[in-house]
Amino acid sequence: MRSIRPIFFALLIAGAFYYFTTHRRSVSPQSTSWVTRPSEVEITQAATPQSFDTEEQENISVYKKALPSVVNITSTTVGFDFFYGAVPQQGQGSGFIIDKSGHILTNHHVLGDNPRRLEVTLSNRKKYQAEIVGLDKSHDLAVIQIKADDLTPAVLGDSHGLQVGQKVFAIGNPFGLNGTMTRGIVSSIRSVREPEGGAVIDEAIQTDAPINPGNSGGPLLNSRGEVIGINTMILSSVGQSAGIGFAIPINAAKAVLNDLVQFGQVRRPVLGIQSLPIGPELASQMGLPSDYGVLILTVVPGGPAERAGLRGGTEKAYLGNTPIRIGGDLIVRIDDQDVEDQQDISHVMNQHHSGDKIKVTFFRGKNKMEVTVTLGEARGTTKA
Repeated sequence: MRSIRPIFFALLIAGAFYYFTTHRRSVSPQSTSWVTRPSEVEITQAATPQSFDTEEQENISVYKKALPSVVNITSTTVGFDFFYGAVPQQGQGSGFIIDKSGHILTNHHVLGDNPRRLEVTLSNRKKYQAEIVGLDKSHDLAVIQIKADDLTPAVLGDSHGLQVGQKVFAIGNPFGLNGTMTRGIVSSIRSVREPEGGAVIDEAIQTDAPINPGNSGGPLLNSRGEVIGINTMILSSVGQSAGIGFAIPINAAKAVLNDLVQFGQVRRPVLGIQSLPIGPELASQMGLPSDYGVLILTVVPGGPAERAGLRGGTEKAYLGNTPIRIGGDLIVRIDDQDVEDQQDISHVMNQHHSGDKIKVTFFRGKNKMEVTVTLGEARGTTKA
């Protein structure tokens, strides 16, 4: 009997523990007196129609205005496997419609080299085969065309005079997610070079609007929904947005657009010189009459500068370990723009076409002179 009593108390304690910890929890909520089950639940609903604040209305307006013009571009190229077998490879990017004829502006790198097939998907999900119209690899621009009806061209704005801090919007297809819009500001205006020795983008628009793979070629927009840039590259160690993206200014694209469509390539204007940027220190060492400008080292034989009478250097010298020729003309101004380096000359070239006339102001010795130069057309690796 004594041996049974401890067992009895142990079972009693175990039963009580089970009752209070498990059995009571499994009891149906119907047994709780305060639980109700009305035939219809009364909820608090938001007022209708839904209203948006001013900022939201701006976002929505920009998106609705620009979206029909933005396209997704799928480019199919041919690579080779380990055994040199042909393997189709696909890449995706964005672009935007620029006219009713179906011309689409995008980045050259979106198409890849020698694409075998281009497919364009509109915002309404309709797909079209596209053909290449014009390529400008040196500025990472391309124009392709589709044959379609009822297209909505984008409104091209003005990238001159952009201010750091103004709002911008990016619409594209990051990671293949069609019709994605992000928002940010103009973070800076600077010159940058694309990765792996790619194109130099003068006055590139830096933005913190999230830009990711697939956004390339898509529009960067102002608060009126006008295209002010072409999203082109990001600066990131992880291959996706880190808050630093860059866009080609739309004015640079507009300057070559007619050539791309009409001739399939850019008839880039050229002055025909090799030059050296001059600052106060070099000017002092060389005894130059101006503390800024570009010193002509050589002129291209028979080129525009030589035909206009501009002269290159005649005296051998060294800049570090680099041999140069000094004593040439010092260009300080072209038309109404001061010239301090080759980038300034490039900026002037972007505003002109071959055959245009420009006024060049320069020093020859201590004498300040002016001459009119008829710009030539760049061929191969012709200098600026």
